[in-house]
Amino acid sequence: MTNPRHQADAEHLAPLCKRLVKELDESVQRNLAEGVLLSGGLDSSILAYLASKHAKLKAFTVAFREGPAPDIDYATLIADHLKIEHHVYIFDRGELIEAIRSVVRSVDSFDPMEIRNSTAIYIGLKKAKENGTSTLMTGDMCDELFAGYNFLHELEGKRLYSELQKLWNVMSSPSERLARDLGMNVKLPYSDPKFKRFAMGLQPELKVHWEKGRRWGKWILRKAFENLLPKEVVWRTKVPIELGSGTSVLPHIFDSTISDAEFKVKRNKYFSEDGVTIRDKEHLFYYEIYRSEMGVPHPTNPKDKLCPGCNSNIPPQSTYCRRCGTQL
Repeated sequence: MTNPRHQADAEHLAPLCKRLVKELDESVQRNLAEGVLLSGGLDSSILAYLASKHAKLKAFTVAFREGPAPDIDYATLIADHLKIEHHVYIFDRGELIEAIRSVVRSVDSFDPMEIRNSTAIYIGLKKAKENGTSTLMTGDMCDELFAGYNFLHELEGKRLYSELQKLWNVMSSPSERLARDLGMNVKLPYSDPKFKRFAMGLQPELKVHWEKGRRWGKWILRKAFENLLPKEVVWRTKVPIELGSGTSVLPHIFDSTISDAEFKVKRNKYFSEDGVTIRDKEHLFYYEIYRSEMGVPHPTNPKDKLCPGCNSNIPPQSTYCRRCGTQL
């Protein structure tokens, strides 16, 4: 079925919201799992709401002991609202460092933002597996499809649509790779082919729109579920996984555990010997794991586009390198 183009007006909004809920509910039913990684953000809360209507659901939330982790309060609010089984796990520094080593191998990256986010996901998956859960839903791809990222919120019209298309061309799910290495299976209702076609067919102005005196990403999703979920969650500001789970404090931890002298020597060494630019101490820590596990980054095809920070091949349309995190 061809997806109609919609305008953000009262005449079309109610039926569109109803259809959006229906399309996503059907996608959740096609991708049901035993549990959900629940951050208490809009994406995972919607999945928990829909899935709990069709299955006895477990929810898993993780947080780093040494960092502020607002996800716990929001996830608890949703779990209580839906009356679903909720497991909260607080991990310490030792478990975090151990997980980082596995994550660097799984996602084939030493990009700090990627590692901070993926490590929280990895620990959540691991704890779910230890609980006896082998399949989990995650909210991956929702931000790409519905313009959830903050850098998109000031864009409009053709510019917004162009940036969304760039994201659609390169979007991928670290959860799938992490789960595979743990012998688990993740379900991604937002990236279900049928639902993805529907979401891509929606006008950009339905995804970024004015409400309550500011511009919101994922606006049409918020409107569709604003009477079905607590308002604190529906209108929660988008925060990256690292901020919600507490792993955002990792740069400060590595700043205090790696000396300036060591950093300077190793940064120069890896630039001279490997051609890799190390930006900070956290980046150094991840690169040394990557180097020992995966080797020095190198292009598979030197004639294709190369990252200036690590010499890896990158897709022509990419705006940053997924391997090292260099902005292009």
